[in-house]
Amino acid sequence: MAVRAVRGAIQVEANDRELILQGTSELVTEVLRRNEIDPVDLISIVFTATPDLTADFPAYAARQLGLTDVPLLCTTEIAVPGAMPRVLRLMAHVETTRPRADIRHVYLRGAAALRTDLPQ
Repeated sequence: MAVRAVRGAIQVEANDRELILQGTSELVTEVLRRNEIDPVDLISIVFTATPDLTADFPAYAARQLGLTDVPLLCTTEIAVPGAMPRVLRLMAHVETTRPRADIRHVYLRGAAALRTDLPQ
């Protein structure tokens, strides 16, 4: 079994607690679904939020999904001038038998524009 990293991002509409939690839940759920990841195979998840998203921690949404024994970390994305606003990102480390080429990175809503090279 290998350790792989799965990336994802979602753009939310506003710096609102519920929108951050809903967006994070949608993103985590879709990453797990598209990659057929059983939560027991999660090693850790690192979340980032653009500097304009401060209403809540994305990790809280993962806890609400039942990921209570997975190490989670939240941090702020670099404030690059002109970067897309209101974006939540994640990098999940997982144990899997999937080869790297079969990992499906997930970019939702407006964040899909960040990775136009990936199939949606």
